[in-house]
Amino acid sequence: MVKQASFQSSVTTVEEPFFKLDNLNSYSQFTSTYSCFQRPQNYTVDSPITECIFLQLDDLQCFEVVHRQYESKGIIFDNCIAIEPSNPAFPAHSGVIVLMSSPHSGLLEATFVNPVNSVRAFVTSSQPLVLSAYDESRQLLNKAILPSGNLANSDSILAANTLLSVSADNIHSVRFHAFDGQFTVDDLSFCY
Repeated sequence: MVKQASFQSSVTTVEEPFFKLDNLNSYSQFTSTYSCFQRPQNYTVDSPITECIFLQLDDLQCFEVVHRQYESKGIIFDNCIAIEPSNPAFPAHSGVIVLMSSPHSGLLEATFVNPVNSVRAFVTSSQPLVLSAYDESRQLLNKAILPSGNLANSDSILAANTLLSVSADNIHSVRFHAFDGQFTVDDLSFCY
């Protein structure tokens, strides 16, 4: 079965179980039927449909404080600013705008209007970084770790824009935390 995805305003909405962000070659040209979805072995026609939201950051202005711009899409940011990186060590994954923690360095938080089941983002960091998922009581549900910095043009074994993802039932918020470092986040997506 093939499902259809299309751009809607500044966010792409996809209704398909286990949608793979890796399969998109170009967000700006993704407007037609797409058939390279992977389904789990136990997938049936009766399995619930997953709705995924992909944030298109290029609608933001450089140095714009990001807080409630995507609230209607289901996410609110704290300690976040949009930048167009001038340092080539922090390249964008797609487009030209990325998110960065500010005014406090090293910590960026996102809260979901309704709980989600998975969150994915491409991260470039000068230091190790943890993406943590929390429930509504702020109890840790899951985490993904970037074990070392991954700046572009560095001797890191990790490529810039490494994909980090967390999955759990009822994720109410996530935190990106770099220990004494700077980082950027791009192509953030989340699924219900």
